[in-house]
Amino acid sequence: MLEIVTKVASIILLDIVLSGDNAVAIALATKRLDEKSRKKAIFIGTAGAIVLRVLLMLIAIQILAIPYVKIIGSLLLFYIAYDLLVANEEPDDSSKATTSFMSAIGTIMVADLIMSLDNILSIAGVASDNQWLALLGLAISIPLIIFGSQLVLGLMDRFPILVWIGALLIAYTAGKMFIEDHLTADFVNHIVPNISHTIVIPLMFCVVLFLFYQLFSRKKVQSYK
Repeated sequence: MLEIVTKVASIILLDIVLSGDNAVAIALATKRLDEKSRKKAIFIGTAGAIVLRVLLMLIAIQILAIPYVKIIGSLLLFYIAYDLLVANEEPDDSSKATTSFMSAIGTIMVADLIMSLDNILSIAGVASDNQWLALLGLAISIPLIIFGSQLVLGLMDRFPILVWIGALLIAYTAGKMFIEDHLTADFVNHIVPNISHTIVIPLMFCVVLFLFYQLFSRKKVQSYK
């Protein structure tokens, strides 16, 4: 009994720690929507993401064993960070409301799935192959992510600079995932020994995101004004 309680407590702690970046991604994806559409998008997107998480939970170890999966996931996550940053800089356009709503749901599901690869594996490890405990961890993550995204949304409305911070956090997460792949880790460590164990590569992803925005997006955003 004590072992189960300890595992449940560990899963809850993991959920609190690991759900932060997911909440930021959801907040960024829905920031351009009106309040009513936000709630719907968060509910539908999170529900879809949870279904994908359950499926992913069953095959997480096999997926992570596939070559290059973390590289591909990190690049997709980087694109999401870039796309969300650009979308949140464009002026409002009511004619795009439906597309934005569906796009927000899709972004929530894809971003959550990618960012949850390691999270799910961590929870599965704590659960020690006990599927009920693993599913409990997923159930606990639902209110944490929804509440967290609502909190972040409120802060972003008050402090627009948090949009940039959120996008950079997602880019940083993408960088961490990129360097966790054995192929990239071995390659960069051959150039600079043990660099994969530092924050250099994740920070480089943040710098590249900033440069991409400055080089390719500012003119596009200004054309809307």
